[in-house]
Amino acid sequence: MLQLLTLLQNHRFWAGDELASKLEVSPRTLRRDVEQLRELGYPVETTRGVGGGYRLSAGGSLPPLMVSDEEALAIVLGLRAVTASGVQGVQDAAVGALAKIVPVLPMHVRKLAAGIGATVSAGQAREGSPQVEVAVLASVATACRDRTVLAFDYEKRGGSLSSRLVEPHALVPVARRWYLVAFDGGAGDWRTFRLDRMRSVESRAKSFGSRPIPGGDADAFVQSSIRNLPARYEAVVRVAVPADQIRAEVGQWGEVLECEGGWSEVRMRTDDLDYVVYLLARLDASCEVVGPPELVDALRSWGQRLSRVVLRDEAGRP
Repeated sequence: MLQLLTLLQNHRFWAGDELASKLEVSPRTLRRDVEQLRELGYPVETTRGVGGGYRLSAGGSLPPLMVSDEEALAIVLGLRAVTASGVQGVQDAAVGALAKIVPVLPMHVRKLAAGIGATVSAGQAREGSPQVEVAVLASVATACRDRTVLAFDYEKRGGSLSSRLVEPHALVPVARRWYLVAFDGGAGDWRTFRLDRMRSVESRAKSFGSRPIPGGDADAFVQSSIRNLPARYEAVVRVAVPADQIRAEVGQWGEVLECEGGWSEVRMRTDDLDYVVYLLARLDASCEVVGPPELVDALRSWGQRLSRVVLRDEAGRP
């Protein structure tokens, strides 16, 4: 019966003879199995006559899932992360799982999950991101989906709060943080907002029309906005790698200047020097740190951590 249920889920309608042949059972056995599925609570519909067959009613792919809003968020965000992971062979499976799970969530949770699935960018968020309240993420995602105005207090870098009334368009996870791309009516321009700095988030009943995001890409807009923000550090490193090879690694997160002898100078403005450390590790080349001194400390710290890693052979010996 599990195979029968799987086929009904994936194909929606099967002619009776075709389904019996696929399962390698007789039409009589098929009818018996269908009755058993009905007894278990699965709404299998039967169409009689020429061209008749079986289908599973909408919302009947699985028994109703008893999950909280937080669990629904975890399911949807987790599966979407897999779809964007680049891991060959699992992306299609994750998409298929989303297609099966979301329709059978309780209705109020399904609406929330659909909002998040439609508005969260496919970009991959990294581990260790600042904590964002589930209620904030849910409210912002739903407002993006429903195109309703969002009101909130925003904590500035210095800690002061400012009241905002915006038209939310997209959520983008970048560099351990979640960002909202929105049109700020008060400023008369597009802005990005970090969700971990949003307070007292409230969706208003007022709706708004569609506006094209500058450049047409929410991810690129966030990355461009981040580059123009004040940063705690400006890291400058000279690396023994040609500039054209490094630019693909640095992308929009920094500037690469060509130097003599096949060397390059990389400039990155960041609040977290670990990103510069990761970049240098990926390049696997000789380098000279121009500044800041904190980058040297970060490199030494990572070197000490890695030197404490113990590798064991197949017998479990160090």
